[in-house]
Amino acid sequence: MSTTKKIPLRKCIGCGEMKDKRELLRVLKTSENEIIVDTTGKKNGRGAYLCYKQECLNQAVKNKGLERSFKMPVSKDIYESLKKEFDALGTK
Repeated sequence: MSTTKKIPLRKCIGCGEMKDKRELLRVLKTSENEIIVDTTGKKNGRGAYLCYKQECLNQAVKNKGLERSFKMPVSKDIYESLKKEFDALGTK
């Protein structure tokens, strides 16, 4: 009997698709209520996941996905900084 390794799945807050955790970008709320991009996926805090697509970020802004995930209001400045970081990562 062979054992199969379980692949962790996470849901994109933009498109709502379940994908492999390594295929998604983690957005993190720290204990100081600071919202950052976690490129390692291992930092402490509440995480929300996005596909590496600009359209998923736009959809998350439109349907307030980050606000629902983090249970707090998210300012437009944070969304703008996330868009800049998405551009820096070279997303589509």
